[in-house]
Amino acid sequence: MNVPSFEPADYATQLMAKKNRLIELLAPFDAPEPEVFDSPLANYRLRTEFRLWREEGERHYAMFEQGDKHTPILIERFPIASPLINELMPRLKAAWQVSETLSFKLFQVEFLTTLSGEALITLAYHRPLDDAWETAAECLAAELNVNIVGRSRGKRIVVGRDYVSETLTIAGREYHYRQPEGAFTQPNGTVNQKMLGWAYDVLGERDDDLLELYCGNGNFTLPLSTRVRKVLATEISKSSVNAALANLADNGIDNVTLVRLSAEELTQALNEVRPFRRLAGIDLKSYAFGSVFVDPPRAGMDPDTCELTRRFDRILYISCNPETLAQNIAQLQDTHRIVRCALFDQFPWTHHMESGVLLERR
Repeated sequence: MNVPSFEPADYATQLMAKKNRLIELLAPFDAPEPEVFDSPLANYRLRTEFRLWREEGERHYAMFEQGDKHTPILIERFPIASPLINELMPRLKAAWQVSETLSFKLFQVEFLTTLSGEALITLAYHRPLDDAWETAAECLAAELNVNIVGRSRGKRIVVGRDYVSETLTIAGREYHYRQPEGAFTQPNGTVNQKMLGWAYDVLGERDDDLLELYCGNGNFTLPLSTRVRKVLATEISKSSVNAALANLADNGIDNVTLVRLSAEELTQALNEVRPFRRLAGIDLKSYAFGSVFVDPPRAGMDPDTCELTRRFDRILYISCNPETLAQNIAQLQDTHRIVRCALFDQFPWTHHMESGVLLERR
């Protein structure tokens, strides 16, 4: 097993290696030197997932090397996870050790926490959940002061709420986010806050409109909406759309129209390839788009969506995969150039990196 180094003295070396890798990938496009945003060295991860492994009559938290489902790494504490996750882990384990109702056929545990101190625990089972389980889960939720979601095949029971509330501060303003169970959220809250601040600064104060693709739960939408006249945002995940709508309402933001469309579908709509009922009542031609913001999945933008972004004077791109970022920029480089770029160390002690670029029309 290849165990990464967690020595603080090694962190600067690892971060420099990521910076050099990003510089190398963006070198063909004459990119400026990236701004670098580091991570706390421990307790930075706000969500994590464990399988359970039964040994000597007890269930233990476990992780596995990729591709190996038979050699568990038993976990008692998890230093990269938030302090709240580390506090809850032994208390939850003690609870299932003494409760057959909670432990029977329990095979996976997920923790979702926030910088603001909330927690949700998901318990997944290979058996139907009944009233006895729900009663035990209610007692456990009260004891741990958490929300609990129980999952089994075809069933989902919520004890408390099925989301946590996060508060992030960007440019002196607090934004409140609902983060639903099972939906994507940024795992490193401290670096996410830095990333939002960078995007807010880079977009700048605008007197035109913003198109946002892949908006998720509105992580970027909320602060960026204060920099422009109005926003048209798209997202395909129903749970993320519902969370984003709640977040816009909770923060009193009324200049955003959110549509449940994929980036590919919106591209077809803007190209007038086909109409969409979900766009009924929305006059796309009323928008004066000056910038487009994209935060695509690891595969990057598909070629048609990438071609769509070429129409905009400014492209603000956040990427979780620098290789596909470079591929997309290669498609755009004849009309756009990189004027700002950044490295966000969302995943310290790993080779993964988050990056951002601002491209402007040549």
